[in-house]
Amino acid sequence: MFALLQAAGAADTAATPAADASVTATVEVTNAVVEATNAVAAAAPAAPSAAEAAAAAAEAAKSAGQQNITLMEMVGNSPMVSKVVLVILLLCAVYAIALMFEKIIVMRGNKKRTIEFVAAYKKAKSPEEAAQLLAKQPDGFAKKMFVAGYGELQKAKEAGLYARRDARSDLLERVRAAMTAEQNRGVEELGSNMTFLASIGSNAPFIGLFGTVWGIMNSFIAIANTQTTSLAVVAPGIAEALFATAAGLVAAIPAVLIYNFSAKQTGTIGNYLEDFEADFISLVTRDMDKQG
Repeated sequence: MFALLQAAGAADTAATPAADASVTATVEVTNAVVEATNAVAAAAPAAPSAAEAAAAAAEAAKSAGQQNITLMEMVGNSPMVSKVVLVILLLCAVYAIALMFEKIIVMRGNKKRTIEFVAAYKKAKSPEEAAQLLAKQPDGFAKKMFVAGYGELQKAKEAGLYARRDARSDLLERVRAAMTAEQNRGVEELGSNMTFLASIGSNAPFIGLFGTVWGIMNSFIAIANTQTTSLAVVAPGIAEALFATAAGLVAAIPAVLIYNFSAKQTGTIGNYLEDFEADFISLVTRDMDKQG
């Protein structure tokens, strides 16, 4: 019996150190978990405030190259070739618009004077009466034509050729030639600067296209240098390209419009002058017939 009790005591004594070791291991694991949790909590940043979030967003936008660019800044930062193109197109646009106002005033004024002159001329029954009626009319292409034609008649009368039938055809030819020369000079004066307007209308879009090609080329160069296809890199070059195209159209459209207007008005006034020449020749031939 005593031997059994000693064996049991020995077993309990052997089991106690094992249990203590297990408890100690559990406590150490728990402590390690708590320390790891505290470390994670300490490493996690505090939640940012609204102001800090806005500042961070602004800084991120700036670092990404996002900024507000005005039209003047874009033109100022453009390369020299683009600036030269824009200056040329600006000068063409200003000149075309100035010519537009000039042509409108000149064409309407000459058309009005021609119509009024022809209306006053139709009241005359002879070249001499026409000269008296038209003396006070304002200067214009029709009046210059009349003065030239009437001058030939006066020269023929002084030479005694006005009433001669054998000299009639030559006299009328000289009168017609003198009036036609004045008509041509008038039409040429009305058509001044038309060639330059045509050049602006036809070439300004191509000048703008050159600026467009140059801006797109710069965009591709920026892509190659930065090794990125971000819109922030290519946007300035594309904007310059589109602005050059718009500038070309701004210069070309007024030039084409005023060219068409001037061509139509010049043709209309030229027709009035041709009709006036025919009426004057008819008046001269009737007066010749009356004088025998």
